[in-house]
Amino acid sequence: MMGNLSLSDIQRVLQTADVGQLPKVRISVLRNITIESLAPYLRYAGLEAGLDVVLRFGDFDNVVQESLGAQPGLLDETTDVVLVFEYLEALSPTLSLRYAEHSPEQVQTEVYRVQELIHTVLEAIRRQTPALILWHGFEPPLHPALGIVDSNGAGGQGSTIAALNDFARTEIAALGGAYFVDLERCRGRVGEMGFYDFRYWHIGRAPYARDGLREIAAEEFKFIRALRGRNRKCLVLDCDNVLWGGIVGEDGLAGIKLSAGYPGSSYRDFQMELLQLYHRGVILTLNSKNNESDVWEVFDHHPDMVLRREHLAAWRINWQDKVSNLRELATELNIGLDSMVFADDSEFEVNMVRELLPEVQVIHLPVKDATQSRRDLAASGLFDTLVLSNEDRKRGALYQAEGERERLRTQLRDLDTYYASLAMKLDIHLSDEFTVPRIAQLTQKTNQFNMTTRRYTDSDIRRFVTEERADVICLHLSDRFGDSGLVGVAILTYHETSATFDTLLMSCRVLGRKVEDAFLDACLQLARTRGYVQAIGQFIPTAKNGLAADFFARHGFRRVEDRDEVQRFAFDLTDHVPQAPSFFEHIKIDFVPNPPSPPDPKSVR
Repeated sequence: MMGNLSLSDIQRVLQTADVGQLPKVRISVLRNITIESLAPYLRYAGLEAGLDVVLRFGDFDNVVQESLGAQPGLLDETTDVVLVFEYLEALSPTLSLRYAEHSPEQVQTEVYRVQELIHTVLEAIRRQTPALILWHGFEPPLHPALGIVDSNGAGGQGSTIAALNDFARTEIAALGGAYFVDLERCRGRVGEMGFYDFRYWHIGRAPYARDGLREIAAEEFKFIRALRGRNRKCLVLDCDNVLWGGIVGEDGLAGIKLSAGYPGSSYRDFQMELLQLYHRGVILTLNSKNNESDVWEVFDHHPDMVLRREHLAAWRINWQDKVSNLRELATELNIGLDSMVFADDSEFEVNMVRELLPEVQVIHLPVKDATQSRRDLAASGLFDTLVLSNEDRKRGALYQAEGERERLRTQLRDLDTYYASLAMKLDIHLSDEFTVPRIAQLTQKTNQFNMTTRRYTDSDIRRFVTEERADVICLHLSDRFGDSGLVGVAILTYHETSATFDTLLMSCRVLGRKVEDAFLDACLQLARTRGYVQAIGQFIPTAKNGLAADFFARHGFRRVEDRDEVQRFAFDLTDHVPQAPSFFEHIKIDFVPNPPSPPDPKSVR
């Protein structure tokens, strides 16, 4: 983590870093301030996330013109992220430096002007590029123009600027694929004197100090990390001196520190933060050197225990080394090690994990800083997502149900009998407005069974949904243990007589149940029903999707081309379409009530 590294330390790391094999993130910056000093912090944050940040800054105070396309190459199809800085003091002296001297009518006129600028810039950027847009909010004054009266009546400077930020949020929500970066929150974490550099503001129109730039870059990268699927899914927790103070095997149930008062309150508050993560869809697990009975005694009987067994998806409570336990947990949960965060109080344990499992992100929670543990976890941003779906809120229960399925599997020797015993029901249909956020989230998060790992925002998915030459197909799964929610996505694009899989992915939670076979079958049926004679599968190899490498070949596709790192496979839809496995209890396929007639090769675009 960037933490408190000095700028010289960051620059030293960047100078020696090998980014040749890292995926690039192309960031364009539109600004009315001098903000080039943000670059090393963004590049370092990218390096931590396994990404090579390539920055391009627009001209100073040329935001409107560049949003409209004045600088070729700044905003185009290759742009991944656009950062927009409209610093209020430069944009509107009326609303910042000279607020008290203007009448309410004059203030409102200026508000309308700024609102029109916000609308124009955002809409114009979106016309130029499908990139993720990060609009940086206006910072309300810490010392408002009307003094103490400002917060105690209508028409204050603070409420006026807050209303402008609300307007920007509304515009952003309507645009899609755009997000609001709350600089007031960043400033609050750093403090005014650490956030700003007033001297450099006057010398070179550069308002932010190094600590401010570090915090802004960290906040921006929460969005970028989520967009690129580099956020984490699973938090692995030590118990002693992490969930409670002391060592339960030595101090006993009554001797550990866990209460509403200090020092136990630090650990209780930490558990409350864990519960918030649980309800955001983070998988919680334990990795503790302990006697299992001692740990469960605390979970089941301590009156101040906030976290309960039902919040845990898996655990390793034993005397085995924690590296081996982490590997076993990843296998049991069917997730990659690079989806995990390990939190421990022991410097020895976190350093061993850093050394032997560099894919795992570690959070060191030393006992002497226990009062900061909740803040450190919340501030990490490692689990942030661009959208919070119903599936996220239910993820803990979903993984518990998966444990029940696994226990059933070990009892039944024949796989088909096991599959049939699950009573699986599939609902396969075209996307609608309600499924768009979850579909976008799956493209951002799914790595293992993801044929192309193309990352899309809500607005990207909506464009596919409304495109005449594309279908967005989704899969819901339920069985005797519960509803798994929306777990599969396919995006078919059409050209001449071919249907191409732009995207085909499945949540790792449901792999190994032949669900992906039934989903592929339904997608091929749709393409054939629409009159296309050939299906094209695409596979783009990554470090994480190796298990999907032979999927198309195993299902009757023949490999026809390797170009630009994309493997292409062809399937003849006129020959036959494979049938879904028979052990599913029910498969509901709902595409279109009246399928179109077969396309004319000369007229299909």
